[in-house]
Amino acid sequence: MLEENENIQFQLTDELIEQVELLIENQNDKELHQLLDEFHHADIAEILDELNLEEAMYIIKLLDSETTAEILMELDEDNREKVLRNLSSKEIAEEVEELDTDDAADIIAELSEERQQEVISHIEDEEHKEEIRELLAYDEDTAGGLMAKELVKVYDTWTVAGCLRRIRGQAEEVTRVHSVYVVNKQEKLVGRLSLKDLIVAKNEQKIADIYISSVDYVNEHDEAEDVARVMQKYDLEAIPVVDDNHKLLGRITIDDIVDVMKEEAEKDYQLAAGITSDVEADDSIWELTKARLPWLLIGMFGGLGAASIINGFSDAMLRYPALMLFVPLIQATAGNVGVQSSAIVVQGLANNSIDGKILSRLFKEFLLGLVNGVAIAAIVLLISHFVFGTTYKESLTICIALIAVIIITALIGTFIPIFLDKKGIDPAVATGPFITTSNDVFGILIYFLIAKLIIGF
Repeated sequence: MLEENENIQFQLTDELIEQVELLIENQNDKELHQLLDEFHHADIAEILDELNLEEAMYIIKLLDSETTAEILMELDEDNREKVLRNLSSKEIAEEVEELDTDDAADIIAELSEERQQEVISHIEDEEHKEEIRELLAYDEDTAGGLMAKELVKVYDTWTVAGCLRRIRGQAEEVTRVHSVYVVNKQEKLVGRLSLKDLIVAKNEQKIADIYISSVDYVNEHDEAEDVARVMQKYDLEAIPVVDDNHKLLGRITIDDIVDVMKEEAEKDYQLAAGITSDVEADDSIWELTKARLPWLLIGMFGGLGAASIINGFSDAMLRYPALMLFVPLIQATAGNVGVQSSAIVVQGLANNSIDGKILSRLFKEFLLGLVNGVAIAAIVLLISHFVFGTTYKESLTICIALIAVIIITALIGTFIPIFLDKKGIDPAVATGPFITTSNDVFGILIYFLIAKLIIGF
């Protein structure tokens, strides 16, 4: 049973922020330290994000490097940048020495090249220093850029007794021991070791006799998204990284992959919303404008295209004004159907659940569009005739146009993401403004062409 005073979940309140600010103002270090000791480093980072820079630096200077190093990793990127600018190279080096190599490399990578070298020069642990240098050489979006060098490995020639002794020493340098990896004399990954098998084995047994040869791994040059798919598919908490010669280099843990998946989801969401680059609400007006304006211009030209089509049928609009009433319905339906279709396909491509040939998927979407189109058209037929008083031909035009628009825009929304994916372009750009704008234009064109065929203007 939980104690009544146990902190189950951290809640950031105005009262807590005011209390922290007051303790800082009065320089009451003892009470401030006691207060912050009650919280997880991620919670302290959340508090620091609400303070001004001077107050945040006061806390950074107050707490020990082991704690502040973890806090730095959790800070908002903009706030972390400000904090790092106000720390000396030696102070940053003291912070990163407390972190695993992957986190240390991430922090240092945010600095200028000149400052990176200064910070690295102040790191006292030579092995830690060289491992950080090695990680900084990788592209951040590859397995090598994600991995940490800290891991527990054993050699297949060791005995169980010797292995246990050495594991104890290695485990002290690893925050969490997810797996024990087995390598040969050439440092090549040959398998993994079950802790259960290790414990029950006899002391004189060789590791070669008890290790499991089946082990999932990724190459150092694999894309981060591919690593995420592998770990998600096999429910892995960690995965080893090897080079082209199968030499064991490091490991990637699930916390790093969660960050990758979050960043990818945010990027796709922004692309789907018509934002061309990674921006945040706090960015400058100029940065936000650069990210949003391109798609807004595309939408503008799409709207002008739709207006041009309507203008081309202006005489018909004068003779059959009821048709004009349903232009917004046609446009909205075309845009919505296209976004629905493309969103489902983009999601399927992201998690590799899209299978089969394009033609079979388009045929399925055709049938789905036909069913939805008939259902919507039937409702619109009744409303247009009895509420808006449209003639038989006008009602028939609206209904047939709706069915055609739903089918065609569904096919477009399905085909474009698949086509972009095969061309190596992020299919997320197919959703949002791109599909909405193009389908608005197609919808209007289809509507008036069908009206011309049925009514004959």
